Order: sequence, then C-alpha cells, then structure tokens
Amino acid sequence: MKIALVSPYDYPFPGGVTEHIAHLEEEFQKRGHEVTIIAPSSSDTSELVGERVIKVGSIVPIPANGSVARISLSLRLSGRVKRLLKEENFDIIHLHEPLLPALPITVLRHSQSVNVGTFHAYSGNNIAYFYGRPILRRFFGKLDGRIAVSPAARDFVQRHFGGDYRLIPNGIDLSRFNPSVPYLSTLKDGKLNLLFVGRLEKRKGFRYLLRAYIKLKREFPALRLIVVGAYTDEMRQRYQAYVNSIRLADVIFAGRVSADDLPRYYRSADIFCAPSTGGESFGIILLEAMACGCPIVASDIIGYRWVLDEGQQGLLVPPKDEEALAAALRRLILDPELRRRMGASGVEKAKAFSWSSIAERVLGYYEDLIAARAQARAERGRPSRFRVLRRSAKFLITSRWRRLRRGAWPLR
Repeated sequence: MKIALVSPYDYPFPGGVTEHIAHLEEEFQKRGHEVTIIAPSSSDTSELVGERVIKVGSIVPIPANGSVARISLSLRLSGRVKRLLKEENFDIIHLHEPLLPALPITVLRHSQSVNVGTFHAYSGNNIAYFYGRPILRRFFGKLDGRIAVSPAARDFVQRHFGGDYRLIPNGIDLSRFNPSVPYLSTLKDGKLNLLFVGRLEKRKGFRYLLRAYIKLKREFPALRLIVVGAYTDEMRQRYQAYVNSIRLADVIFAGRVSADDLPRYYRSADIFCAPSTGGESFGIILLEAMACGCPIVASDIIGYRWVLDEGQQGLLVPPKDEEALAAALRRLILDPELRRRMGASGVEKAKAFSWSSIAERVLGYYEDLIAARAQARAERGRPSRFRVLRRSAKFLITSRWRRLRRGAWPLR
C-alpha cells in the first residue's frame, strides 16, 4: 500500500503523537509498504529524517490543554497540499488528530483517498469541538474510518462527533524498553530512586510529587528524586531555586535525555511516579516504565486507569493529593517484594502493546476500509432493484407516449 501519515504537530519536536507516527512508519516499512509522513516543521527539510518526511507549513505555538501545541495555522497550504496529493495518489491517508488546523483539515478537504483519522487527545472540556462543530462536521464526514487510542480519547470526541471508533492503543518499543536494559551505574549507589518523566507543566502534577517527596525524605534519608523530561531551563530553574531554598537534598534535574538513556533511567528506578492531574488520554510513560519492570504510583485518571491495573502493576491515587501520593510511595518503599511483583506484572502486560502488534491492527483496519470503499463503488455502479423498476416504468411510459403522439390509439 501507498500510505500517508499526516501530523498536525511540529515533527522534530518530541511528543506522543510524533512518536506514534514514527513507529507506525517504521513498522509499515518493514512490511514493504511505501510510507510518507506529511507534517509541519520548525526545521528545514534537510534536518528531517531522510526523504520520508515532507514539510508542509511552519509552526505557531498555541496554548492547549495545559500544554503548548506546536501546529501550523497557515491559510496558504491548500495549493501545496492539493498538488502533493495529486502527485502521490495515496491508497490510504492516515490523519492524526484529523480535526486540528491547519494541515489535517486541509488534507481532508482535498483527499480522494481512503481517509483514516486517529484521535489521541483527551481533556476535561471540548470547547473547540463544541463551537467548531458546524464547520468541522464537513471534514469529519470525509473520514472513512476512525481510531481512538483509548476509551478516554473516544469519549472525548464522540460527544460531538458520533459514529463508530476502532480502539487501537499506543504502542511500546520493546526493543528499547525491556528488563535487559543496563542500569545507569551512577544511580546504583545504594539510594532508592524515585523517577518522574515529563515536562514540568501544571497538568503533569510535578509539584504534588515534590511535596510528597519532601515529606518522605525526612522519613527515608536514602530516597532520591530524579526528574527527566523535555522541560525548559526556565521551568527547571524555578523548581531548582525552590529546592535550594529549602535545602532539599538528592533531587536531580536530568532534563532531556537521549533515546538510549531513557530506558536506562527506568531500569535504574525503584519506583516510577506519574502524578498528572488530568488531560492524559493514554499513559505511554506508564507503559515504558512497565516494560522495564518498574513498579508505578500514578494518578487515578481515565487515561491511566485503562493502562494500569490497580494493585497489579502499581497503585492509583487521587490526583492533586500529595498525602495520598506520599502514602502510596511509602507503601512501595517499605515493601521490596511488592515492588518486585508489580514490576514483573508490568513486563508481562507491556508485551500486548508492542508496536509490531499495534501496526498489524492498524493495517488490518486499512484493509477493511479499502474493501468497504471498493464494495460501495461496485454497488453504486450496479443498478439497484428500485432503479431497475424505475427505468422500466420510465421506458414503458415514454414509449406509449410516443405511440400516442403518432396516433397509435388506444394504448395497448
């Protein structure tokens, strides 16, 4: 198949949707499919990965869902997109967040291919869908198939755009995240490592974890907090200044780490903590930790609840509650055997989310949609019974009217 994967987000910038697309592209290529990624970019085309990424649109940072969405808002994409689609003639166009401006909806507008949309996002409110529905309904109607990465993502969009959605989750690269990844030797010094991975944005809930850590550090002097993520220097400096001001020891702000080192941080952690306050459609960081055998304490939010089984791979606590967070962390700190069992359970569960398995499910859905399109075209080309009867009646009436005009009366 000739497949286009369309992203609304700045492709070189790290993010869950970008990683999702990159993994699908890799798996599809392994199976012999021709794949092109179409995305806006803040980098020159030469800086993107080979020739498989086509840059369409520049980037504007937009506040969204407690974070910043780096998307294109250009109104001049239409001509470029139209020419590109005509030249490439894709069999499948797979749009991620298909109702976001401006690239996905522009592609939908001009596409004559089979169109699939994957919905990733979840938020407490969907004001954009509410007010944009009269306009967006036109583009939504061009989707032949719809995928949601979780029940949370499905329910979020389904409130205003009904229909059937195929649940196909995010995946995990088990060749990178697994129990055989080596530890970081600098972190295996006898201290008990508590790991956080994410940006230091409000909805990630790091401040609640930091408050819980302050309480626990008094009780467990060997406890250490490691903070990994693509956060800005400004964000780091704000928390670092607070940590210094209260003389809080053993807090390491590692910042953005390499793709090779990230699994090693998970393997070096004794407990992984995800204290997000909401707005998470799927717990990809939970899967990464689970695949590496790390027990988890996470907020009991809808996007995490679908991935983690309470009491099996970790513990769920109410969001924005540092007391509950500290209590759950204390329980795991005091029980090494429980940590071991939860880590082993996580490794087993993560196997069901391998990217190879996810890609097969997506390709299977593509094949279903292509077959449905072919059948619909065949049925449109074959006269229905009603149309046959209507044509027959029209022929009889027309022929008898001609006879009447020629004086062939009475009608027989």
